[in-house]
Amino acid sequence: MTSEVLTPEEAVEKIRFVKTKVPYLSVIGIAGPGDPLANEETFRALELVGKEFPELTLCLSTNGLNLPKSVDRLRDLGVRFLTVTVNAIEPEVGAKVYDFVHYEGKSYHGKEAAEILLRNQQEGIKRAVEAGMLVKVNSVLIPGINADHLPAVAKKAKELGAYIINILPLIPVPGTKFENLSAPTAKQRKELQDLCEVDIRQMRHCRQCRADAIGLLGEDRSAEFAHFTCAASAKGEQSGPLMMEVEGDTKYRIAVASSDGKNVDQHFGQSPVFHVFMVEGPSILEREGIDVSELQEVPLFGPEHRAKLESTAEKLRGVDAVISTQFGEIAIKVLRDRGIIPIEDAGDVKYVLRKATESIFKERSATFQ
Repeated sequence: MTSEVLTPEEAVEKIRFVKTKVPYLSVIGIAGPGDPLANEETFRALELVGKEFPELTLCLSTNGLNLPKSVDRLRDLGVRFLTVTVNAIEPEVGAKVYDFVHYEGKSYHGKEAAEILLRNQQEGIKRAVEAGMLVKVNSVLIPGINADHLPAVAKKAKELGAYIINILPLIPVPGTKFENLSAPTAKQRKELQDLCEVDIRQMRHCRQCRADAIGLLGEDRSAEFAHFTCAASAKGEQSGPLMMEVEGDTKYRIAVASSDGKNVDQHFGQSPVFHVFMVEGPSILEREGIDVSELQEVPLFGPEHRAKLESTAEKLRGVDAVISTQFGEIAIKVLRDRGIIPIEDAGDVKYVLRKATESIFKERSATFQ
């Protein structure tokens, strides 16, 4: 699922804008909808993104059908991480998963289709590993179809050089081939992961997300950018403000220097724990805090103190703002260097958080005026 289909040029503009709001952005991936290697635009997008944002890590997800002939191009474009969805390694099983394969201008069905797809998946993974890419394998657990077969898939993935496998539960969707199947339980999935871990590392922290997900794991901010438009480009202008229409309420991740999670009552450099809150519209939800207590034995002045502040800011990387009763000049600098807005305030946490969202919005809006 995605909010829109972008041209390569629009993708670059969107990334440029997202980086201003998500300063910790470090990875860009092309994940669909559909298979990226079926479109020449994918390679153009990777080329443009790589040129403008060489500091970003490029990733791509594919079903592997066109992977063998694409590995060299992907490597030359700087793609470092690759995810290949492999649901079977035996054509008899694959034929139960895939109805057809359209390859090099022809359509294939049944076992013949599965043979082509599975052969290309395995050859593509092997070539990608040899080309220096890190390969992750995704496998969808489909009860009654491939559940007993996935340990063999995991073993084969390891033999081909994949470094990790992610076993995903089937989502039965009305109108699709497996709509009448039951989704696997968490227990079934864990038992299978434990069984497969004998052969290859398991990815257990995966969260199902949109193809155009933006942000941290479990904190998708794509709604903020769903209706991003390049108004000036659409009119053929060379310059002008970027326009963005926010879909729904803006979401902010804010850390608070608080002794009890209820009041802002601590100095930035003296807070052993930062309480973290997700603020979206009227909703305020507390998330897992950030513990920096091991840094509290550092002297309050001198080179060690600066290193302490930098370490604290690094642990806070990914939040939009930090609220405390006071910040020193060095603290303000190390936070802003990481795209974090320091806000001085005190009192009731919820009241302070409401005020903070206005400050964040105004500061960021000024960038685009």
